[in-house]
Amino acid sequence: MLSEQTKARFDREIAKYPADQRQSAVMACLTIIQEERGWVSPESEQEIADHIGMPAIAVHEVTTFYNMYNQQPVGRFKVNVCTNLPCQLRDGQKALEHLCHKLGIEAGGTTADGLFTVQYGECMGACADAPVMLVNDQQMVSFMSEERIDDLVDTLKSQAR
Repeated sequence: MLSEQTKARFDREIAKYPADQRQSAVMACLTIIQEERGWVSPESEQEIADHIGMPAIAVHEVTTFYNMYNQQPVGRFKVNVCTNLPCQLRDGQKALEHLCHKLGIEAGGTTADGLFTVQYGECMGACADAPVMLVNDQQMVSFMSEERIDDLVDTLKSQAR
């Protein structure tokens, strides 16, 4: 159930659009839900749909189109590793495999302590800096050698303490 604070945040986003285009705020509302809950559940999609006044399937279509929306719980640190061709040619797959090995999980998995989720990523627009990773959909890290990956994991673990 949406809190009054969440509804107010939604309403601030909706107010940015003409009344007949309320649905334009759907991405902002999805982001708010993810910030508050860590992921976007089907129930959350329905709450957004009800508040905005659009079909739940339309909200779901947006959620599933963009990989920035978590459709299941993720770790505190979600690390997307670019595996598109340019990154592959510059050891993107090797970087993914090293990260997964270091954390003891497979791609798509979350560590037992709930700290890390590793996912495949699509092009991040930094091909010249490959291999690249995106941490929590906000921080891009480039030239990810095995040493830099190890440093990143250690840094994130220390931030969690």
